[in-house]
Amino acid sequence: MIVDSHCHLIHEKNTLSIDEIIDNAKNNNVCKLLNISTQKDDFEQCIRLSETYEDVYTSIGIHPHESNQMNEYIYQKIFELSSHNKVVGIGETGLDYFYNHSKKKSQIDSFLQHIKVSQLTNLPLIIHMRDAEEDMIEIIEKEYKKKPFSGVIHCFTGSLSFAEKLLKIGFYFSVSGIITFKNSNELRDTVSNIPMNKIMIETDSPYLSPVPVRGTVNQPANILHTLEYMSKLYNVDLENFRDISTNNFFNLFKKAI
Repeated sequence: MIVDSHCHLIHEKNTLSIDEIIDNAKNNNVCKLLNISTQKDDFEQCIRLSETYEDVYTSIGIHPHESNQMNEYIYQKIFELSSHNKVVGIGETGLDYFYNHSKKKSQIDSFLQHIKVSQLTNLPLIIHMRDAEEDMIEIIEKEYKKKPFSGVIHCFTGSLSFAEKLLKIGFYFSVSGIITFKNSNELRDTVSNIPMNKIMIETDSPYLSPVPVRGTVNQPANILHTLEYMSKLYNVDLENFRDISTNNFFNLFKKAI
């Protein structure tokens, strides 16, 4: 069994129906999907989707691009919905200083609120990070000292020093189709130094289709290409890496069964 640890099933860029996406995934042994919410209007729809499809889990959170949506009401909503049996993670949250679609202060404030929910619920954070390593490490280390929490850096493209600091507190790293791109040599070098028991794989669909389907609308079924590439990167049998990355998902997202 393969798990897509991060996908966006209700995204407007999807060209297939949800039924088709899920059927294609199952036909390729991608049997569990973590559907990610990114804004307040996603919450109820993501919940309903997880109730409709047994093998679809969901997260609840506000993407850093939408961090201006975070307020006391939304914080309470995330906290309340986190008790749903199919909500297994908090996010997608984090910091994105590359696009800066939201002000840095707004992103930081929102990230801190998500951390608080994670600490209160013991649900792991799903973290987006781009060009914000210094602030992110400072925030995570400071808040972790107050009360430990768990998390995954999704679509990891950061530095080895960043990864090493988060490995010390048990964080996970999810690798997308970017690892297969021709110009990703630095990322491959970094990822190869992360212990395999802290690695997951994802599509981030409908984005980031891996080689050899790069340039198409991504879907969970395409995670097979990333799985194959990662097994070669770690020089292990494909089945071995499949089982390890799947176990890593369930080790982090303990509410998923």
